[in-house]
Amino acid sequence: MERVFQALASTPRRKILAYLAHAELSAGDIAARFEMSKPAVSQHLSVLENAGLIESEKRGQFVFYRLLPDALTNVLNGYVQEVCPVSRPLKAESRALADRQKGKPAEAGAADEPPPAE
Repeated sequence: MERVFQALASTPRRKILAYLAHAELSAGDIAARFEMSKPAVSQHLSVLENAGLIESEKRGQFVFYRLLPDALTNVLNGYVQEVCPVSRPLKAESRALADRQKGKPAEAGAADEPPPAE
């Protein structure tokens, strides 16, 4: 999660993510859109890829990049759930259910039956 937020802290990287929102583009296409050197664009793409926000595929002499929207959505959702007081009990319940499904004993303080949904 930390790598994702570090990647998102950069305005040029957020712009690159927006540019990749609906299209798979080559590194050259991306570099042509922004007023920065190709090595700078390449560095930004590397940070985004290392954070798991985009993926690349080499085709011939070109490297194409595409957004991984589910990865970003899941990271941001996980973050929101950590800071949201409503989500904490539901996450604890989810953990208890997963443990039961795996045959593990419930953690101390976990209810045997989930509370009714609100």
